[in-house]
Amino acid sequence: MLALVEPNAWVVLRLPSDSLKVMQIVPNTIVTLGKYGTFSSNLIVDRPYNLTYELLDRQPGQKDSDLRIVPASELHADTIAEEQAATPSSGADQITIGGDGVEFQLVGENGEVIVRSNRETIDDSARQTLTMEEIEELKREGTGAGKDLIAKLMASHLGIEQKTAFSLAKYKLLKTKKYLRRFTILPLDVPMLARWMMEEKDASKILEMREEMVGLIGSWANAHFSESRPLDTSSLGGRWLVVDETGGLLVAALAERMGILYPSSEELSSENDHHAEIPLATSNTITLLHNNAQPNLSLLKYFSYDPTSASTSPHHPLSKHLHPLSWLQFLSPSSDPTYSTPITPLSPTTLSALKSGKRGTYYRKLRRHNRITSIVSSTLSGGFSGLAVASHMDPISILRHTIPLLSGGAPIAIYSPTIEPLVQLSDAYSTSRRTAFIQSPPASFTSLPPSSQNSWPGDEDFPLNPTLVINTSVQSARVREWQVLPGRTHPVMTGRGGAEGYLFTAVRVIPAEGRVEARGKFVRRKEGKGAEGTGKEKEKMAEDAEGGEVEAGSPPKKIKLEQSMDAVAEERVEASNAAATEEERVQTGVTPKNAESREVQMAEP
Repeated sequence: MLALVEPNAWVVLRLPSDSLKVMQIVPNTIVTLGKYGTFSSNLIVDRPYNLTYELLDRQPGQKDSDLRIVPASELHADTIAEEQAATPSSGADQITIGGDGVEFQLVGENGEVIVRSNRETIDDSARQTLTMEEIEELKREGTGAGKDLIAKLMASHLGIEQKTAFSLAKYKLLKTKKYLRRFTILPLDVPMLARWMMEEKDASKILEMREEMVGLIGSWANAHFSESRPLDTSSLGGRWLVVDETGGLLVAALAERMGILYPSSEELSSENDHHAEIPLATSNTITLLHNNAQPNLSLLKYFSYDPTSASTSPHHPLSKHLHPLSWLQFLSPSSDPTYSTPITPLSPTTLSALKSGKRGTYYRKLRRHNRITSIVSSTLSGGFSGLAVASHMDPISILRHTIPLLSGGAPIAIYSPTIEPLVQLSDAYSTSRRTAFIQSPPASFTSLPPSSQNSWPGDEDFPLNPTLVINTSVQSARVREWQVLPGRTHPVMTGRGGAEGYLFTAVRVIPAEGRVEARGKFVRRKEGKGAEGTGKEKEKMAEDAEGGEVEAGSPPKKIKLEQSMDAVAEERVEASNAAATEEERVQTGVTPKNAESREVQMAEP
């Protein structure tokens, strides 16, 4: 992301009311902020982000306001004054107003600072001596960038001395948000775009996917920069498969993690050669599956990428690394006319004889056909590094066709506003279904050749092949804003509701072919006789190995394994019989010494 505000860049303006305003900074234009005023866009071009500006008073004959950069000491003057005035032994209600020398100083006629200690506050509009006509007149004058108006409102309040520290701070903050003419320029990144869509726009267009869920999807999908180097043949790079119905928000989040979202100034300023065909990237790519003829990527325009506009630079990173593909082209390429209709190549002589309009149409169709052909062939070859989904479609129907394209160990992340579709999907990959599938696979599955079993469409009992996915889980996360004050710590009650949002995660695995056999020496070492027997068996095996009867280092034979298991079973039977005999002697009161004496007496004549 660029550090300065570039011409024609999209930025976020945070107003004093904490509302966000997204706009494009076009040079030589006027930026309108409603009741706060207007200013020229050239005043903020090539300036850093995260600066706070103040609209100055307009001079006579001036249409727009000039800007002043507000220093940090002035922004946090109230906090600094309160920390300096706070003493451990002073009363909690003896708190001064202002004290910064710049902001809002409320002093009496004799110069002493007003204090308040009475907690009995009565909120009534009659306690404000300024009328609405006088307030409107002060707003039209607009002196002091709104600070003079706020100071007069607070000074003319009859109950200002009765307010507590907390109520006075709330009152001052309320008037500041309403009348102070300031704004802050922020960069437009993916978290800020998600927040703006959730708070200021229609949240349903992005499936009510909050910024914390956007981060979770990118993390569980393991999206990262993974581009193969030209001379490195050991690594093929990363390729991610995406199903996005959020207007491009999910694609933007993954592209930001992969380092292909923000273009450089050189890429944006490069000349567009509409006849040149730029080759597609083969690694660090995003393959987007969409429903319509053109993908819905309207939110990517805020990052200088619009696939439907001719003004988009072909050198933008997404132009090479984003591969859109419709479901029709993916499932049945021959049914798509763009893919199935080849473009007849024309000779240079024929091209020179065509008019400029027809020549441009020919190059456009040729580039589109070559691009779709390349994307379809690379997608059907599979080997994707991960799968990320945010869609209204049934996730079971999505995974039925996308799971075979994933490589072994590829992570899967599926977002849904509600939990019911993800619960059904998790049940399809449950341990009980996997066990039942392994013990008695369906006849429709066993009748397929091994090469086609990964593309098995499923049946009523097994909608999906449960042996292809493990470590399934469904989770949710929500960041809640809290008010942290002494004795008043609680969640903010004005937080937005809406869908909770849930995330399904899993890992793609490749089942082992054939039967799995476990080999090893299953002889338990025991003390005494058992240990000696084990040592003798080892010596015997070593002698046999030296004599050539058994190869050294070869796995034990099945006969020896059965003999050792029979020996262990016999030892257990002997131990149980000895325990039973001892228990019988204890019950009859016969000890080994008594039994020996009785045998001696019976032996005497």
